[in-house]
Amino acid sequence: MRDHAGVKGLQRAELARRTGCNLETVRYYEKVGLLPEPPRTAAGYRSYDTWHERRLRFVLRARELGFSLDEIRELLRLADERDRPCAEARDVAAVHLADVRAKIADLKRMERVLKDVVAECGSGTRPECPLIETLFGESAVN
Repeated sequence: MRDHAGVKGLQRAELARRTGCNLETVRYYEKVGLLPEPPRTAAGYRSYDTWHERRLRFVLRARELGFSLDEIRELLRLADERDRPCAEARDVAAVHLADVRAKIADLKRMERVLKDVVAECGSGTRPECPLIETLFGESAVN
């Protein structure tokens, strides 16, 4: 449901400033359909309102949490439905949680490899660099 009360008539630069994002980010989210293009004034300027600002904040926060554009698109679709089906939103979040956990496991493996390589480097005076040799190896992360 659109909230037309409060902020009205924001131009794109002001919307970007208020949400703490880059002007190009606003353009991009419009281009990919996450932020609908606002109506224009008689002079042809875009006129964003509170609804646009709230939606952009949603997108920005979801991106901070690592949701993909498709996941955000699905969450916005659910948010736009009147009954806001929590079960479907939970399913999107559960898939994302599994992805986050997989990334954490990958990062922990990378941490172990890097820790070992840094320890092997010692003072950094070895003629052959263990880090470079590891990166030339078949598989750096096991």
